[in-house]
Amino acid sequence: MTDLSVRIGGLTLANPVMPASGTFAEGLGEVIDLDRLGALVTKTITRELRAGNPLPRVAEVTGGMLNAIGIPSQGVPYLLEETLPLYRRWTPPLVVSISAPTAEGFATLAAEVSVAGVAAIEANISCPNIEEDGRAFAMRAASTEAVVRQMRAATGLPLWVKLTPNTGEIAEVARAAEAAGADALVVANTILAMAIDLQTLRPRLGNVMGGLSGPAVKPIVLRQVYQCARAVRVPIIGCGGIATAADAAEYMLAGASAVQVGTASFINCHAMVEVIEGLARFCEARGIARIAELTGALRQEEADEDDLSWVSPAP
Repeated sequence: MTDLSVRIGGLTLANPVMPASGTFAEGLGEVIDLDRLGALVTKTITRELRAGNPLPRVAEVTGGMLNAIGIPSQGVPYLLEETLPLYRRWTPPLVVSISAPTAEGFATLAAEVSVAGVAAIEANISCPNIEEDGRAFAMRAASTEAVVRQMRAATGLPLWVKLTPNTGEIAEVARAAEAAGADALVVANTILAMAIDLQTLRPRLGNVMGGLSGPAVKPIVLRQVYQCARAVRVPIIGCGGIATAADAAEYMLAGASAVQVGTASFINCHAMVEVIEGLARFCEARGIARIAELTGALRQEEADEDDLSWVSPAP
């Protein structure tokens, strides 16, 4: 049997598969056994109450989905009093995703959610912030380092930093997050995109633009995971278009230590469990004793010209 456990930013996970924030809630526990997952990741919360963006918030497009949900949130008290007690029934570590408009706000929120029952914090710095004229913190190395450094000083919990794919400086941003104290990087969030309804001649999203997720983004984010893995030493969690074990294996070969499954769960609520089972079969068929051996094991032609057939998923 393959050892599926992985080490991520101070935590040992039973396997490398977890939900992407915003695509998961405790209600999924009525359909699948959440104890089979490597970790649980909450929907992003903010300190204040937020209603989110105007409708419509979701639009299906070729190869994926657009969303402009706008991070609706019931705030910190609801998380502490209602959400955390619900998650105590499951054993995987709970990762709380947070967002704030300022660096100081991120630090304050990180401190407030550093309570018993929270195993790690995922800082969603890939959302717009008011200090940089609407740009995401993670679009630039300097703003990334500033916000992560403040969060690092505010919490002793493992700090996972979620990056944006909407930057031409992904490696530089990754290095800045690591230098400021990130324990792991989540690569990446959705890609900024839009769609137009030709019947109404209006945007298909109430917010005009939104984030593209699903199979269409996988080749782009896979490339970014590869670039980040070569730039930093902290673990990377791949996120973008993962629907099958083959997708997850590609991300791990490119340098990810774990993966997050998002949009695929809307289509197939069993997607995460199927990815876990498929990865186990993938490793066992190739005599891989520990799934962690996959991380960064991509063979480069100039370094190894042996047959690469072993990386293909079993039929």
